[in-house]
Amino acid sequence: MFRKITTNQKYVVATVYVISMVLSSLDATIVNVTLASLGRAFGVAANEVEAVTVWYLVSLAVIMPASGWLADRFGPRNVFLVALAIYTATNFMAGFAQMLDQLVFCRIVQGFGGGLLVPVGMGLLYRTFPPAERIAVGRVLMFATILGPAIGPVLGGAILEFASWPWTFFVKVPIAGGALLFGIRYLEDERNEAVPGRFDWIGFVLGGAGLGAVMFTVLRGPDIGWTNPALLFCGIVGLIALGTFVWHELRITAPMVDLRLLTNRLFACTIRVSFFANAGFMGLLFVVPLFLQDVRHASPLHTGLATMPEALGVVISTQVVARLYPRLGPSKLMGGSMLLVTVAIAIFAFIKADTPLWLVGGVMFVIGVGMAGLFLPNQAASMATISREKLSGASMVSSVQRQIASALGVAALSTVLSVIGVDRVTAAGPDLKAWKIAFICAAVMTLVASFMGWRVPDEDAAETMQRGA
Repeated sequence: MFRKITTNQKYVVATVYVISMVLSSLDATIVNVTLASLGRAFGVAANEVEAVTVWYLVSLAVIMPASGWLADRFGPRNVFLVALAIYTATNFMAGFAQMLDQLVFCRIVQGFGGGLLVPVGMGLLYRTFPPAERIAVGRVLMFATILGPAIGPVLGGAILEFASWPWTFFVKVPIAGGALLFGIRYLEDERNEAVPGRFDWIGFVLGGAGLGAVMFTVLRGPDIGWTNPALLFCGIVGLIALGTFVWHELRITAPMVDLRLLTNRLFACTIRVSFFANAGFMGLLFVVPLFLQDVRHASPLHTGLATMPEALGVVISTQVVARLYPRLGPSKLMGGSMLLVTVAIAIFAFIKADTPLWLVGGVMFVIGVGMAGLFLPNQAASMATISREKLSGASMVSSVQRQIASALGVAALSTVLSVIGVDRVTAAGPDLKAWKIAFICAAVMTLVASFMGWRVPDEDAAETMQRGA
């Protein structure tokens, strides 16, 4: 299934994949830290400046469904490098924005680049490393998954404290630009022998519009209210478009998104685990910084330092998980690890306004230890039974589900906070009921992931469990 590829090319692909993942995860965290500063700089309200994040994620969702076809048609190398060029240029331009509309436009175009970067980069990775090698290489590549969320809040806080908001965009330019030059020079073109059929314009319009509308609804719902007529209309239209998209894609012989991939037992199981795990985890990463800044009145820098131990937990635990994987398999590791994460998140339900930051950091460390038991086995096993010809499409499906899961997790917890209210104060101090319920909701999501993790068929992932791989 996989032809022999030189060791040097493996290093090249691993490098560009790591950088693409770091950029993607860094973008999601560092920009969120700057929203308050952007509001002050442009003289707009908080709900207006959120457009910087919302429209980036919407454009991300619109282009992602086409990533698989584009990679198969023009080659993953070419598509990846074009996406990286767009991402680099728009980060540079964003730093010079003089008005909010200019910045939002840059973020929309940037989303088109970012929406191709991760799924195409993932496809390159799975084309290069056969299943037997994925757990070993995953021990190194896992750093890419956690580096952005770990350093994003700290870097963003430090930039705002010692410089200004444009540098939150400028700081990514040399990283992305360096990766672009490296890829142009060393990355080889790996294409499928079979040429894909015509571009599925109907599928692209239905999928992009539907996914974009649903993402917009989910992201804006907690702020403007789920009963807002315009938002309800947008959500209903999005769901109808997605339903029509599914019907259309299952009827044609050359769909843009091969939904039949979800009939693959191992792939479908790992997708379900990843969905609920990411929803709970990303929701938690959204709520904890808010709690620390709004209730504990911690600075952005101190908030980043308090949440950073999660990354340390992932780094340390990943090496252990890699050694246990051949013996235990993905089901026990994912099921047990997500149970540990559930217990750790539940501890946050007992947090108080005066809880020491070191204790928050300790719980985040435990969560990181548990998430390593999800990230690595899921990455290694998910596409073990996917043929080489289907890797681009499978990578796209995996990337889309992570984006939707993250948005839904954040929206669900944000809705809890807005509906119950986070600004109520009692005689004993701030009322933490909304925060407690939000943490419990995140714990329920990861508990569902734990239950599904136990059901992953280890026998299907046997090729990835070979010792010494």
